[in-house]
This record gives sequence, C-alpha cells and structure tokens, in this order.
Amino acid sequence: MELLLIIAGAAVILAVACAALNFFVTKKLGEGTERMQEIAAAIRVGANAFIKYEYKIVAMIGSVVAVILIAFVSWQTGIAFIIGALVSAAAGFVGMKIATYANVRVTNAANETRDTGKTLKVAFRGGSVMGLCVAGFALFGALVVFLIFGIGCHQINDVLGTTTPIWTNWTGLDAGLTMTLSGYALGCSIIALFNRVGGGIYTKAADMGADLVGKTEAHIPEDDPRNPATIADNVGDNVGDVAGLGSDLLESFVGAMLSGVILGCEIFAHNMGAAISEALLKTMLLFPMVFAGIGLLGCVVGIFYLLLVPLKKNTNVHMQLNIATWISAGISVVGCFLLSFFMFQGHDAAVLENVLKFKAGNLSPWIAAVLGIAAGIIIGIISEYYTSYDYKPTKDISKSAKEGPALTITEGMATGMISCMLPVIVLGVAIFGAYLVAGLYGVSCAAIGMLSFVAATVSVDTYGPISDNAGGIAEMSFLDPEVREITDQLDAVGNTTAAIGKGFAIGSAAFATISLLCSYLYAFGGVDIMGQVLLNIAQPLTLVGAIVGAAIPFMFSGMLIKAVAKAARNMVEEVRRQFNEIPGILEGTAKPDYETCIQISSKGSIKQMTVPCLIAIIIPVAGGFIFGPEFVGGLLVGAIIAAIMLAIYTGNSGGAWDNAKKYIECGGVEGVKKGEEGYDAVHDAAVVGDTVGDPLKDTVGPSLDILIKIMSTISLVIVVLFKEYNLFSLLGL
Repeated sequence: MELLLIIAGAAVILAVACAALNFFVTKKLGEGTERMQEIAAAIRVGANAFIKYEYKIVAMIGSVVAVILIAFVSWQTGIAFIIGALVSAAAGFVGMKIATYANVRVTNAANETRDTGKTLKVAFRGGSVMGLCVAGFALFGALVVFLIFGIGCHQINDVLGTTTPIWTNWTGLDAGLTMTLSGYALGCSIIALFNRVGGGIYTKAADMGADLVGKTEAHIPEDDPRNPATIADNVGDNVGDVAGLGSDLLESFVGAMLSGVILGCEIFAHNMGAAISEALLKTMLLFPMVFAGIGLLGCVVGIFYLLLVPLKKNTNVHMQLNIATWISAGISVVGCFLLSFFMFQGHDAAVLENVLKFKAGNLSPWIAAVLGIAAGIIIGIISEYYTSYDYKPTKDISKSAKEGPALTITEGMATGMISCMLPVIVLGVAIFGAYLVAGLYGVSCAAIGMLSFVAATVSVDTYGPISDNAGGIAEMSFLDPEVREITDQLDAVGNTTAAIGKGFAIGSAAFATISLLCSYLYAFGGVDIMGQVLLNIAQPLTLVGAIVGAAIPFMFSGMLIKAVAKAARNMVEEVRRQFNEIPGILEGTAKPDYETCIQISSKGSIKQMTVPCLIAIIIPVAGGFIFGPEFVGGLLVGAIIAAIMLAIYTGNSGGAWDNAKKYIECGGVEGVKKGEEGYDAVHDAAVVGDTVGDPLKDTVGPSLDILIKIMSTISLVIVVLFKEYNLFSLLGL
C-alpha cells in the first residue's frame, strides 16, 4: 500500500513542480507595447476583482454547509468538505492568474515572430499550468483525505469491520469513510458550480452585450477597442472559460476517482464482506487513485512533448494538440494495463468473478477503463462533427443565415437535438460494456479512464480562451492584421477542442453519477438479498421522484438563461448609452468607459448565480427529509437522464451557431463576402444565432454535469440522516 501511495504522491509533486515551472517561464516572456500592457492589466484587474468577490460569497455559503456537515453528519466529513473546496478554489485561481499573464504574451509572440508554431507553444504553456494544477491539486486533496481519515483516523478499519464504529454523530448514526470521501467531493463540487455558473453568466453577459450592439447595430468588428464591452468580454473569458473550466474538470476528476473508492467501500460493506478479503478491499480503494497518478505522469510527458519538440512556422495546430493528448492517453492506457494486471493479481479468482463480476479476471478494470477512454474519444469526435465548420451540419446553419435569424436559430436547434442520439448510444454501450466486464466497479473504472488524462485535456481547453484573449488584445492594440490571423487560427482550433472537452465532461459525469447513484442505493439499503443494488422505479414515490428530477435540469437551465439575459440587457443598455452620450467613440477620438461595463458584468453575475446554485443543494436534501430515500433515488435518475440530453444539446447547438458565424466571417459561404452587398444582413443573422447559443454552450451546458454530480454527492452525504428521519416515515406513509 505504501509503495502505491508513494507513486501517486510522486505524480502530484512532479505535476505541481512542472506547473510552477511553466508559470514562471510564461511570466518571464515579453509583454509587448505599452498599449498591449495597458489592456492586459485592465483584463487582469477585472478578473482578480471578480474572482475575489465571488470567493467571498462562496466562502460564506461554504462555511454554512461545512458547519451543517460537522453538526449533522461527522466532523471528518465537514473537514474533508473544506479541503475539497480549498483545492478546487486554488486550481481555479491559479489557472485564472496564469491566463491573464499568458494572453498578452501570446499576442507579443505572434507579433514578434509571426510564427504559428512558436505562438502555439506560449499559449499551450499557459494552459498547461491550469491542466497540471487541476489534476495535481485534485489528487493531492484525495490523498490527504485518505491518509488522514482513512488511515490516520482508522476509518478503513470501520469499513473492514475490524473495529466497532467509533466515529458516530450525535444521532448515533455511523458516518464512515464513504461519507468523508463524499464530503471532499462535495467541497470540489460547490466551488465548481459557483465558478461555472458565476463565470458563465459574467462572460456571456459581456459577450452578448458586445455582439448585439457592437456587431449588429454599430457594425464594428469583434474586440474593436471602440466597443465599451470588449474588456469585460475578455475578463469573462478568464473567469468563465478558465477558472470555471478548471474547477469544473477538477470536480469531474474527483467525482470519477472517488466514485470507485466509495463504491468499493459500499460493495464490501453490504453482504459481501465475508467473501472479499481485506487485501482485495484495499486494492479496490487504491486502484482509482494510483491510476489517476499514472495518468497524471502520462500527461506530463504529453504536455512537454509539445513544449519541447520543434514546430514548423505554419504547423498544423490541431494535429499538434491532438498528438499531445494522444501521448497522454496512450501512457494512461498502458499504465492502467500494468496496474490492473499486478494489483488484482493473486486475489481469489472465484471472488473476482462471482462477487465483483470481473469476467476477464485481473484485467477487467483495465478493459472497463479502456471502454471509458474510447467512449470519451468517440463522443469528442461526434461533438466535433456537429460543431466544426469543416462538416455539413454547421455549414448548413451558415447557409440558413441567408434567410435570416429565424431559420438560423431553427437550423441550430435541430442540429443540437439530432446530435444527442449518437453520444447517448456510445455512452449506453460503454456503460453496459463496462458493467458486463467488471460489474458496478467497472462503471467507475470507465469514468476514471475517461478522465485519467484530464491534465492534458484541460491544458488544451485552457489554451483556447488564452488565444481568444490574445486576439482581442491584438485588435485593441492596433497591431498588424497578420497577428490577429495567427491568434484567430489558434482560437478557431480552441473552439473545437472546447466542444470536445465538454463531451468528455458530460460523458464522465454520466459514468461517475451512475457509480455515485449505486453507492447511494447501498447507503440507504436499496439492495436485494444477493447484495445487488435495487431501485423499484414502478414504486409510486420513486416514479414521482423521477418525474420531478427530470424537470430540475430544465428549471435550472431556464434560470441560468434568464440570469444571462438580465445581465446582458443591462450591458446592452450601457453600451448603447455610451455610443449615444460620449461623442467620438465610434470615430475613435474618445475612449470608452470600460470600467462601468466590467462592474455591470461582475454585479450581475454575482447577484444572479446564488439561487440556481442553491437549488442543486436544497432540492435533494428537502426531498429526502420530506419524502425519504426512495423519492431521492428517483429524483437522481430523472435528473441524470434529462441533464445528459440537455448538456449535449446545448453544448453542440451553441458551438455550431458560434462556428457558423465564423464560417461566414472567413468567406466560407458562397456569394457572401465581407464588404459586398448583403453581407451585413447574413452576418447579423449569424450573430443572432451565436448570441442565442452563447448562454447555452458556455453557461447551461457546462453547468449541467456539475448539477447532477453535486445532487448525487450531497444525497450520498445526507442519506445517513434522511433514511432514518423523514416526514413520510414519521407519518407512516
């Protein structure tokens, strides 16, 4: 056990050290002209102000949750919750900081070298800081919780049954290792939800305000310095697409990793402890964390491949990013094979097959993990097909813009809806395949496999908004158009990689939440006499819960869209006011008031984010204490199914609208050329479609996977209470 934990710990140290190296190497690069430095400083100040104020709000809410957990579940759960919140907040903050330093350095690299390959390295180096911190911090926190509470406080012995449970709360209920680990995951989820929702509202309010007035009314280019909302838009890229993204994927990584550990505890504890040996249990608990460590080591190799290998001046950006990801994934696959072979070797073959349902012996976890990795890659390819303007669906949306905004929106909605089917089939095949080969534990292994190289995928995802910011700085600094062409090339690839990353996020969420749901069923006694999980969906209370649960993602999404619309409306009014009341803005002789627009986005997002976020916490808890655990089980099933569909639909339709606009801007639609008659009307229609898609792809879609994981996690944490104390049970219903 000690050697395996040392391997995982070494991976954490190496990843964090490499992240620190890339952070300081990036900061030492030149920032360019005084104008570039001034714009970058404004973006940095705005991002810092927002994240600090947001974290104050989150700290107050998190403190209340921590106190409740300490008082009603266990002090270990409350402390683990705080650790999870701290590591998630730290990853988001570090990633946001490096993004605000890297953006102007990418612009300067493009300006000085006019070399796509060298510019790519600067952007990717900045993104790698976030990627390595996400995986490194997440695994570090998990190891700390496991070592302190699992080993130090002997909670593993409670699972084994070698000691009488000594960690009970004041109600006398045993809140053991699974609750402690769930508390850590919940802390990560809370930060992720607020960062994603708050950052998403911020960035889309600014983006929509800038587009609707600047592009469609004033007909000035994107990121034009005359547009008062441009700085707020660039700030939004950092707080939403960087800090929000990092916390989101960290939470996904933790959820996937700990779902296997928690499920291992529950499988052992419920009618199977007599068959599963102590050594096999410890192997099941350690495998997810050691696998995550091996994947992290692979990501370090993949990341530094791209940073160290010589690149051509006009290198294929997409190919280079793919190679870095493939190297990381390949090492993860090979490492998982060796781990699965050696860690599960020597255990009773009959127990592996009959109790854990390992149909391929000690290689069963590896096969399940490979199924997860394959599912993530295939879902990413499907997302790319439906969102990239290299393919027919997005090209058709571009062409529909000739007929106006109504048909543009209609075509995009249809594309998003159609795009749900194939990813769901892939998920279904992978989930069922993982279950067939390795039982429920295999489903959690598939989730870990999909995110085992998360450091590489987050690095690629973060590179996108950094490049986007770099393009904005180039435009506002009046640099040569060739500079903007280089940054736009990087940004275009970033849009595609972001869509692929969202596919990985929702795919891993599906695997992880199913594992957490099974753990939840074990926790409240939803098992048959053979120890298999059981949820009777035909039972009226469960069925009602499923129906209500299916409505939650729609209500949550609607509230987020309204929040974005309200904040965007204030931004539109402010931009119009400045155009009307400040003479000379459009002529370039007067400077816009950027600061007011930043304040509008900050206040609007902070004000609007709290209620949707609290819904994810309050509904399952209230439902449990009123109706009982069966109702919450149905609630989770309904929410998971609906959220998966909505996340795919919103992510793909929004991405397709965005790239359809870009396809028109680059002259891809026949007969529609910039500067020619009719171009403005077609482009305006595409901008309207893109604006409709903005809150869908960057606020709603990325938040839904967090919604279902936080609902599953908090239900698992609190079930020890409401399975004994709920209103329906007290009333004899």
